[in-house]
Amino acid sequence: MNYIVFDLEFNQGYNFAKGTKSLNNPKCPFEIIQIGAIKLNDHFETIGTFDVIVKPEIYTTLNPFVRELTGITMEELNKGISFEKMYEDFSSFIKSDRSILCVWGIADIKELFRNIEFYELEPLPSPSEYIDIQSYASTALDCKKGINIGLGNAAKLLSVPIESQFHDAFNDAFYTTEVFKKIYNKEIKPNIYIPKVKGLNRLSVQNYKIDLPSLTDQFEKMFKREMSIDEKSIIKLAYIMGKTNQFQIKIDPEIKQKK
Repeated sequence: MNYIVFDLEFNQGYNFAKGTKSLNNPKCPFEIIQIGAIKLNDHFETIGTFDVIVKPEIYTTLNPFVRELTGITMEELNKGISFEKMYEDFSSFIKSDRSILCVWGIADIKELFRNIEFYELEPLPSPSEYIDIQSYASTALDCKKGINIGLGNAAKLLSVPIESQFHDAFNDAFYTTEVFKKIYNKEIKPNIYIPKVKGLNRLSVQNYKIDLPSLTDQFEKMFKREMSIDEKSIIKLAYIMGKTNQFQIKIDPEIKQKK
């Protein structure tokens, strides 16, 4: 099992003058321009790093706020690689028997999947296991309920040495990793992220949950043996994947008639 701690930086449209029409693309309001990631094994040892600048294709002018926040320039972006190439390389980077995505807040996972969908690329294996380190850090540092601590403050409170600027995707992935190491305990468990699928009317995750014991019991009756912990996990994931309908394929009418 590997942990993939990653962070993203985005570009977005903006209005050149007051009262002008918004230049944001509603299908992809935040375009990824940098991704940084650190791969950890289950002993929290770094076994790989990933740091890529992505050349923008949606918003080809750098938003002044983004430029000031990140320090990235258009000259750097124009030398970057395409999103498709970055995604191909990133998919190879995270590939393993089991990789858990780790982020500082759920927004980066959401926007990663939205960018993937915009470019009509094959999604990452879904449902994806993820850990929102920000949420766990906020609890560990006794933040008030509903308040999420910032990465910079968390790093300082946990005595993580600050040697590089924040709002650089790779640097933020590094600081997130160091915070994760400081707060990790066995109570930290991954959640499941399922991107929205077009045309799918799903039940609210907040109001319904899987009756895993009953589901597992059904498989144990079928196979006439007890399911292992790994098998129970696979059963749960497979069930959720089936409910997304993303693996359904259209049946050729002629083939259906022959049957």
